[in-house]
Amino acid sequence: MDSEGENSVYLNSPVSAADSFSDGDIRRTATSSAVQQTLFLIHSDDPTLKVQAAKEIRRLTKTSQRYRRHFSNAVKPLVNMLRSESFESNEAALLALLNLAVKDEGNKINIIDAGALEPIIGFLQSENAILQDHATAALLTLSASPATKPIISASGVFSLLVEIIRHGSSQAKADAVMALSNLSTYQDNLLLILRAQPIPSTVSLLKSCKKSSKTTERCTALIESLMCYEEGRNSLISEDGGVLAVVEVLESGSAQSREHAVGALLTMCQSDRAKYREPILREGVIPGILELTVQGTAKSRTKAQTLLRLLRDTPYPRSELEPDTLENIVSNLISQIDCEEQSGKAKEMLAEMVQVSMEQSLRHLQQRALVCTPADLSVPSCVSKITSK
Repeated sequence: MDSEGENSVYLNSPVSAADSFSDGDIRRTATSSAVQQTLFLIHSDDPTLKVQAAKEIRRLTKTSQRYRRHFSNAVKPLVNMLRSESFESNEAALLALLNLAVKDEGNKINIIDAGALEPIIGFLQSENAILQDHATAALLTLSASPATKPIISASGVFSLLVEIIRHGSSQAKADAVMALSNLSTYQDNLLLILRAQPIPSTVSLLKSCKKSSKTTERCTALIESLMCYEEGRNSLISEDGGVLAVVEVLESGSAQSREHAVGALLTMCQSDRAKYREPILREGVIPGILELTVQGTAKSRTKAQTLLRLLRDTPYPRSELEPDTLENIVSNLISQIDCEEQSGKAKEMLAEMVQVSMEQSLRHLQQRALVCTPADLSVPSCVSKITSK
């Protein structure tokens, strides 16, 4: 059918008018209608209708980036709802703003510019646990934007977040430490965060959460950042079980958490080896570090090897007769370990490390053999001895 025929069907048959639209046209029309109706309600003077609209915005923006853009004009009235004395209005607006901010830098900035920070900070201090939880989640999302970090930092929110890590609900604690971790990436914030004394409550949270969790990753990331300052290092050392909590993450955390954990310990040793070497060794760190030299990420392996060198009697090669190999470094450390159980585990890890190293060398030689002529191959004498046994 030609275009005139399609047009005549549309004009002469109202019942089938929808059939002339593509599915995309229908969806766009429905989307536009829903957005316009909801925007009309959120701008109304009726508090009940505004709550209804806020709930609809929350629903539509939960998983849709497109709807987040469509509802950018709803930010200001939603922020105004945060100043209402109605719990229902506060909650509906907080949740809607939270969804609008997710993965949308423009909305994050608009929410801050509209004045949302003041009421959100007020909710952080609320005796209402629900509002406190929602406000912490909102602040976590807003703190993910580089553009908002200086503004949030200037609000003096650090001590409130530390207080939530100390006394909040489980979810609020996790969100608060993640927000602090986000804010710590802005260099000017680190000293301000330290003044809020976050390490005791962060260590306490670290002890209680699963070592493979995202919360553990953010806790160790925050601790690693704070180890750049003597005040942070002293706080970790003086906290009962503080260094041990980091060592336990190094042993059984996720790959990223272990990288942060070994980084924290390395920063401590590099800053003052004489002061921190013994407290770190005392917590049985050697087996975990040794495992990282074999199984860690590229960064973890490098950091672990450097830390091992710093933890031995002297961080420098002793003589040409005793090469500064990883095996010699670890053997030197094992000889200093008082605990028989830890020493035995370290020796076992060393044997495994040497075995893995030999296997990797043999695989490398086999791969070379596939692409090189016999004349190109020069097998090291040490490998010849190994293979002949």
